[in-house]
Amino acid sequence: MEYITSCDKGGDLASVKRRAAAFLDNVSGEDQGCTTRQSWITKWTTLGDEQCIIGDLKASQGDSNEAAEARLCALTAFEVARRLLHENDPQCGDVTARIEAGIQCLEVGLAKVERVTIESWGCTELLAYYVPAGSRALPAPAVICISMEDESEATLLARLLPAVTDRCMSLLVLSHRDVSHPARGLSQTLLSSCLDYLSGRPDIDAARIGVYGEGLSAALATDFAASDRRLVAAVCDGGLWNWARMQASVVWMTRAAEAREEGSVTAQRTQLIRRLGCPVLVVTGGRGAVSVSEAMKLQTECIEERIDLDLTMPRMVKSAGGCIENFVTSDDCIFGWLNQKLALSAALPAQPNDLPQISSHALGH
Repeated sequence: MEYITSCDKGGDLASVKRRAAAFLDNVSGEDQGCTTRQSWITKWTTLGDEQCIIGDLKASQGDSNEAAEARLCALTAFEVARRLLHENDPQCGDVTARIEAGIQCLEVGLAKVERVTIESWGCTELLAYYVPAGSRALPAPAVICISMEDESEATLLARLLPAVTDRCMSLLVLSHRDVSHPARGLSQTLLSSCLDYLSGRPDIDAARIGVYGEGLSAALATDFAASDRRLVAAVCDGGLWNWARMQASVVWMTRAAEAREEGSVTAQRTQLIRRLGCPVLVVTGGRGAVSVSEAMKLQTECIEERIDLDLTMPRMVKSAGGCIENFVTSDDCIFGWLNQKLALSAALPAQPNDLPQISSHALGH
C-alpha cells in the first residue's frame, strides 16, 4: 500500500490528511487479517510518534507554528490507528493516551488550545476546550462542538483540530456527559451558557456562531438550535431522533403498529424541523443515530417547504473488524459547510440549486 509506506516519510498536515483519507478509502480491498491490520496500526502509531518528535524539535527551536502542525499530523495518525483498533483491544488505552498527551502539548506547551470554565445555571460549571482563531481587531466565527456519548471532549478535539486549522474558525468543544441531562430544557440551558460565553469574548463574532453534535449529541444540537435563535447554523439530527422516539411511544401506548397516514407523518416531521431558525446539516448513516431513508424523506419535505436543510453521509468502508469511517473527508465536508454558512454572505437566502445532495457514490457505501 504505497500511501502507507509514504507516511513513514512524514510530511505537512495536508499531505498526511491526504494519505490518511486514501488509506481509509482502501481498507476493505486490502484487509488480509489480524497480522496486516496490526501492521497498519503500528505504521500509523509510529508516524504519530515521529511527528511528536518533530514537534518537540520545532518547539525547542522556537517555531511554535511548525511545532503545532507536526502535532496535528500526529493527532491525525493516531486517530487512524484508533479507528483500526477493536473496541476492547488493550492498545486502545495506549493510543488514547497519546492523543490526550498531544492535546496537552498544544494547550500547555504551545498555547494553541485553552481549557476554559463556563458558569451556568444553578452554579454549575462546565469545563471545555477552546480553540481561538480570531482577535479583538478581527473577530472570528465559532462552533460549539459536542462529543458523541461514548467519547471525551479531548478525543473529539483531537480529531477536529486538523479539519479547522486553516478555516479561521474558533471551537468550543464539550463532552456529551457534561451537557446531557434528563430534565427537560436543562441541556439547552447549559448550552446557552456556552453561547453566552462565546458571545462575550471580544475575539468572537457573536453573529456567526453554530453548533455541531455527534451521535446522540446531534439531538441535543437540534433542541439547542430550536431553543436559542442566536445560532446561525446547526449540524444536528433535524429532529429525527425525537421524532422516532415519539413514533415508537405512540405504537407502544396504543399496543398497535397500525400504519399511520403518510400526510400525518410528513406534517409531524416538518413541524419538528420548522422549530429550527437556521440552516441545518444532517449527518446520516455511519455511527450516527439518523437513518438514511428518514433523512432523505425529511430533506424532500424541506425542499418543498423551502427549508434550508442539507444532508451528508460519511463514507463507511467495511473491513474484517467492522465498518470504518473516513473521518478525514467527513470532517472536511462538515466544516466546509459550516464555514460557508457562518460566512458573512450566509445572511443571503440559499437557492435550491445550491443545496448539496447525498451523492450516489456516498449512498453506495
